[in-house]
Formats: sequence, C-alpha cells, structure tokens
Amino acid sequence: MRHYFGTDGIRGRVGEGYITPDFVLKLGWAAGQVLGKGRGKILIGKDTRLSGYMFESALEAGLVAAGVNVRLLGPMTTPGVAYLTRTFRASAGIVITASHNPYQDNGIKFFSAEGDKLPDEVELAIETELNQPLRTVDSSALGKVQRVEDANGRYIEFCKSTIPAALNFRGLKIVVDCANGATYNTAPYVFEELGATVVRLGTEPDGFNINRDLGSTKPDTLCRTVIAEGADLGIAFDGDGDRVLMSDARGNLLDGDQLLYIIAKSRQLAGALRGDVVGTLMSNLGFEHALKRLNIGFTRTKVGDRYIMEQLKRADGVLGGEPSGHIICRDRTTTGDGIIASLQVLAALARLETTLADLGAEVERYPQELINVRLNVQRNIVDLPAIKTAVASAEQELAGTGRVLLRPSGTEPLVRVMVEGVDAAQVKRLAEWLAAAVREQIGT
Repeated sequence: MRHYFGTDGIRGRVGEGYITPDFVLKLGWAAGQVLGKGRGKILIGKDTRLSGYMFESALEAGLVAAGVNVRLLGPMTTPGVAYLTRTFRASAGIVITASHNPYQDNGIKFFSAEGDKLPDEVELAIETELNQPLRTVDSSALGKVQRVEDANGRYIEFCKSTIPAALNFRGLKIVVDCANGATYNTAPYVFEELGATVVRLGTEPDGFNINRDLGSTKPDTLCRTVIAEGADLGIAFDGDGDRVLMSDARGNLLDGDQLLYIIAKSRQLAGALRGDVVGTLMSNLGFEHALKRLNIGFTRTKVGDRYIMEQLKRADGVLGGEPSGHIICRDRTTTGDGIIASLQVLAALARLETTLADLGAEVERYPQELINVRLNVQRNIVDLPAIKTAVASAEQELAGTGRVLLRPSGTEPLVRVMVEGVDAAQVKRLAEWLAAAVREQIGT
C-alpha cells in the first residue's frame, strides 16, 4: 500500500501534510535515488500557481543533492512534460501541479523515461527512500541545473504534428479557455499557427487565478463567450492541460464521453481504431450505447487515467478517457493531453464534414447526479454495512435501469456519490438520499 502517493501523484493544501518545502526537498532526493541512478537527467515543469516557484526550488535542491542533473522547463502542461521527457531521453519527468484544484493546493506528478505514469512498484520504491536519512553526494558528484529555453516551442510543434499536415483551420473561429493555467503559453499558438482565429480566455495567470471561474471545471464563461463572439466552437482546458471540454456554436457543452465518441467514430471510419474504447465507472451509459450502435467495443476500468492506460496497453487499444475530459489518444502520445485530444476532434469534424453539435447529439446522455461529500478524516466509508445497505436499496429501486457508484476520491478527502438512470428526478432524489446516508455515517 502506498502511503504518500494517490492515484495521480501527491496532492494537497500548500503548507499542510506533505505539501511543504521540506517534504518536497526530501521527495526530490528520494526520486533522484530511484529514478536518477547513474547521474541521470530529470525534467521539472510546473503550472502557474505561485507556490510552484517554492516547490520547484525544493525539488531542484533534492535532486541535485542526489547527484541528478536537472532541466527546468518553466510553466508547461503535464502532457508537455511527458512528451519532453521522452524527447530529451531523460530518466524521468516531474510536474508541479494540482491540476483542476484551486491555487491554494499543489502537488507533484511523475513520469517515467517513456512518458508514462510511474508503476506502483516505482512509487513504493520512492516511498521507501523517503523513510531513509537524506545523504548528499560528494560535492564533485552534485547534479547540475539548466533551464530549457525552447520547451514550449518544441511542444507546440509536436501537438501540430498529431494531425495530417494538409489539414488547416483557416476560416474557423475558436474560443480557447486556458483557465489561467499551464496551457496559456501553448494552446492559443497551436490553433493560431494552424490557421484558426483564436479568442483567448484565461491567458493572464497571476499565480492565484488558476482555474478560477474558468477552464474545464467552470465552462459557463466559455459557452457564453462562444455565443457572444459568434465562434464556431470553444475549447476549455484545466490548470495543467490534461483535460479538455468543448462547446458547440450554440453554447452547448460536450463532455469527455462525447469528445471521445467523436474521435472513436472518426478513427473507425479511417480504419485506425484498434481494440475497445476504454472508459471508467463514471462513463455515461448513453456513451456506451452510442459506441455499441457503431459496433465499437467498450471496457470500463476504475476511475483514473493510469488505469485507463493500463487497460489500453493490455488490450493494445488506442482510445480511452473519462467524462471529466481526460482523453488518451495512445496512437498519438503517452498520456491524457487536452490540446492533442481537441486537435483530434477538429480533425474528425473535417474528415466527417459535419459540426460539433451534430456529432455530439449522437450520444444521448442518461441523467447522472454526482455529489461530493467531504470527509473530516480519510476513512473507508464505502464499505460500512449501513452504506452497503443504502446502496443496495437504491439499486433495487432503479431495477436495472441505472447505476449507483460510491467511491473515495484518490486526490482529495471526498466520497463521490453517483447515481445514473433514465428518470432525472429519481436519479437526483436517490443521489441526495445516499449522500445524506454518507454524511450520517461521517457524523457517527
């Protein structure tokens, strides 16, 4: 069992728990011991949170103390760090980010030399080193630090290379919402260099405004701006650029399920779709049924992009994702990438000669109610007998027409209560009832 790592690295409130300079310094050293053997090279990128400067320095010091060379990328998306880790032939990549969380939070994500999330055994090895005393190498063996000046340019060119060279977006007006996060200095340039007219939102980070009222977790501004600007569509990223949602020309939001469906349909028509499309326990039933109508197989995994990638590798599949907008195009890159996923959607629209609204309408979404119940302490609420009884009662009432899912968050002290079915009023009532049952157990 991992003690420090969650489903997506280490994350929390700045200054609390493990998200402190002293812990992150030790984490850098421990990671250097495991990942940087033989005076390796490790890349560090970050999103736009003010605390990123502090943790960048702490990681740098820990890695150097372990004898590891460091390359600083500055503000860079999480998938951008994964890509550059591969192209620099680095031992590993590290991203300082709390993804879609507010600026008060931060975290650390790791990538292997191949640009993949670290396997459990490597994370456990780092945790083992964290419990050892920090030992600085001899002064002659200390690591060296360099800043990579053209990191964003390299990543922009890679993103553009993932769609056909003959394809351009001239005549297309796009609203691009960067959530004042890590995509602010890459995403607008990608679409502009491909010919689109770009209306920018959330491209003025100040260290505090990341994800504030913008981005994929707050898409209302995007949808309103698309209508006000008369744009063809809108694209919203989260703070570290691994999620994307889109708006059609009428301001209707398309989630990750719908975007993944569009890419899968295009890949199938091009004869480039291998294996099942992989979703999670949170994927909408309407999405699964839409894929079935195209005779495309569908497999569910646990929530988390690392589990989606593991299943894709096992089955040699190429597409997977989550409703939140994590979309993995394994035939293009090694991790979820919001910019690359949105480019695949735009390429699909061009290939199919249709609109985002028309393709999105092919996925009939079942009503789904999600309630996050915050825990005062990390507890295994889901397996309590009273909660199991409540879940069984809700499932009996749905009578096979829907689903119930209770799961602890892997990144926050939350229990996520989800109910899905054909009757929106019933779904909402059952979700609120189950959430109340969870709160009652927290109180006891």
